[in-house]
Amino acid sequence: MSDTLPALRATLAELVAVDTTSSRSNAPLVELARGKLEAVGFQVELLTYRDDAGVEKVNLVAVLGGALEERAALVLVGHTDCVPYDAAWTDALRLTEREGRLYGRGACDTKGFIACALHAVTHLPRPPSAPLMVLLTADEELGCEGAKQLVTLGKGRARHAIVGEPTRLVPVRAHKGYCLAEVEVLGHEGHSAYPDEGASAIFRAGRFLQKLETLARTRLREERDDSFEPPFTTVNVGRISGGKASNIIPGACRFIVEWRPLPRQPRERVLELLESIRQELVRDEPGYEARIRLVRAEPAVDTRADAEVVRVLAKLSGNAPITVPFGTEAPQLTELGAQAVVFGPGDIRVAHQTGEYVPVEDLVRCEAYLSRAIAHFCGDGSSRVGE
Repeated sequence: MSDTLPALRATLAELVAVDTTSSRSNAPLVELARGKLEAVGFQVELLTYRDDAGVEKVNLVAVLGGALEERAALVLVGHTDCVPYDAAWTDALRLTEREGRLYGRGACDTKGFIACALHAVTHLPRPPSAPLMVLLTADEELGCEGAKQLVTLGKGRARHAIVGEPTRLVPVRAHKGYCLAEVEVLGHEGHSAYPDEGASAIFRAGRFLQKLETLARTRLREERDDSFEPPFTTVNVGRISGGKASNIIPGACRFIVEWRPLPRQPRERVLELLESIRQELVRDEPGYEARIRLVRAEPAVDTRADAEVVRVLAKLSGNAPITVPFGTEAPQLTELGAQAVVFGPGDIRVAHQTGEYVPVEDLVRCEAYLSRAIAHFCGDGSSRVGE
């Protein structure tokens, strides 16, 4: 299929063999990449931090054709961490090939992209005339923690960014945000035989949830962006807990509200609606008590369709840019000053599951597209992609 395939397959096999489940350190994979990058002249900086469990995590910043502190013309971004895998998947850390597919944990999300990026940047036909950067991040699966560390440090600045995710080689120019809030509804415990002597936190939570569902199906759907599917901010309650026993009136009930805001909608919009529900219930029911705590608020990203990096990837791939409802590290790269596009081999629908894979054809094509994008943004102008 391609002269690059054996090398791509070998690099991907090396990456998959390193267990980078988010609960573990990603340092061994970063060291592997560091060796490949330094061998061809990249300046490499490792930025370490410890996660909440005290595990060392590492972000890698590598630059060729400029200084580490300089703003790069193009940055290729890949997250090194993976979701856990089922112990029954005995080949999770051994790359296997069947029917044109390469299987292994992370092969799709996002070690396939990293393999393509490493091959592209280490096989340049000539040195870049403008700074080329590679970023490898930690803890994307846990809330883009590594990318947030880079924002805090001001590291990873670039004019254009290609953020690796499995998009089937379709450029993604925009995606929704991702937010979580915990709502704790309080009641009064008592014997279930005497319900009027207590107050059920679960029944109270039910009244809260009923109002939330109504707002989610009415007011939030009035604010639309038809470039998305669904074209409105979505709300989900995926976890709820409360009560101690079947014969005790529950004194507390907690649930998690998740929402994915549209790019031009304030992330606090749903939080404000939660507070309005709480206030309404307090007015209507003396003694009603609920507490709302924001847990997470990830921004959306909305790169213009006519941005150069979007147009270049669309031209190379032959695929028109789209929007998606899931999150990536593109907002952090945007915050660092880049026009960002999300792009990579494989399909997000097969990520995060046993039997994750990346098509061989996707891998080869992705490497070719990245090589041409590097020539366009970091070359001498003779290899610019027609627009």
